[in-house]
Amino acid sequence: MPDIANQTRAQTEGKLDWVGMSNIEMPLVVLAAQEPERPVGAHVDAFVNLTDPKAKGIHMSRLYLLLEDLSNNDVLSHQSLGKLLHDFIDSHDGLADQAYVKFSFDYHLRRKSLISKKQGWKAYPVTVTGRYDNGHLTLELGVEVPYSSTCPCSAALARQLIQDAFADQFGTDAEVDAELVHRWLGTTQGIVATPHSQRSVAQVKVIMGDDISELPIIALIDAIEDALKTPVQAAVKREDEQEFARLNGQNLMFCEDAARRLQHALNQQSHFSDFWVRVNHYESLHAHDAVSITTKGVPGGYKA
Repeated sequence: MPDIANQTRAQTEGKLDWVGMSNIEMPLVVLAAQEPERPVGAHVDAFVNLTDPKAKGIHMSRLYLLLEDLSNNDVLSHQSLGKLLHDFIDSHDGLADQAYVKFSFDYHLRRKSLISKKQGWKAYPVTVTGRYDNGHLTLELGVEVPYSSTCPCSAALARQLIQDAFADQFGTDAEVDAELVHRWLGTTQGIVATPHSQRSVAQVKVIMGDDISELPIIALIDAIEDALKTPVQAAVKREDEQEFARLNGQNLMFCEDAARRLQHALNQQSHFSDFWVRVNHYESLHAHDAVSITTKGVPGGYKA
C-alpha cells in the first residue's frame, strides 16, 4: 500500500511547531497519591514538532498506538508520562525532537460534609500535561476547585441595615430586654438584609518536581480547599448548611483575597516548583465575573 507520509515530499517546505491530534477519547487508569488506582474517561491531545522542512508529515498513528498501549497496559503516573513522551520522540526519529501530551478528565472523590459527615461524590476537572523539549521534561498538574465566596462590601452594607433596623425597633438610648432582642433577631425584620455570595472556581496549575512518583491530585485539591475554607458541599443536612453559612460569614473575600490565600498556601508546597492561579467569582450582583490571577514568580516560569 502507498505510504504518502514517507514517500511524498512537502508541497511547501517549512518546519512546524506542533503536529498531532486533539480531543482523543480514551479510558485510562490514574495513579494518584493517597488513592487506589482509578479508571477515568479522558480526552487526550498528543503532538510532536516537525523538524524536517521537506517531510510530508508525521506518523499520527504511531502517537495513537502509544496512547493505546498506555490505556491498555499501564497507569497514568509521573513515570509513565515521561516514558510516553520519550516514545513519541523515538517513534519519529529524524522528524521530531519535542513532544507534548495533555490528559483531561474528571476525578471523583468522596467528600464528607462539614458537621454530619455525610459523604457524597464531587467531580474535580483535572489536567495532566507533559512536555519534552530539548532533553528537558516538564510535567504539569491542573485542577479546578469550586467554592463559595461572600462579598465583604455586601456584608458590611447588610450589617449597617441590620443596625439601622435595630435602632428603629429599640431606639439607641433606652435599655432593652435581651430575650426580646433575641427573638427579634430570629425574624426577617431582625435580619433585614443578607450579603451576596456566589459559586466560584479556583483554577490551579502546578509544575511537579522530579521527586514525585504518584500524581498529587488529592493533596493539591486539599491544599486549595483548606486555604479557601468554603468548598462547595455534596450531601448535606441542616447542620451542614448552617456551618457552611457560618464559614462564609467568617471568610469574607474578594477575588483578590482568594488569590492571595492560594498564593500563600502554594508557596508552602516545596514539591511544586511553580504555580499559576486564576480565581473566578461568578458574580450574583453583576452580570460579569470578578477575576484575579497570580503566579509563583519563577524566572522563566508561568506568566499571568
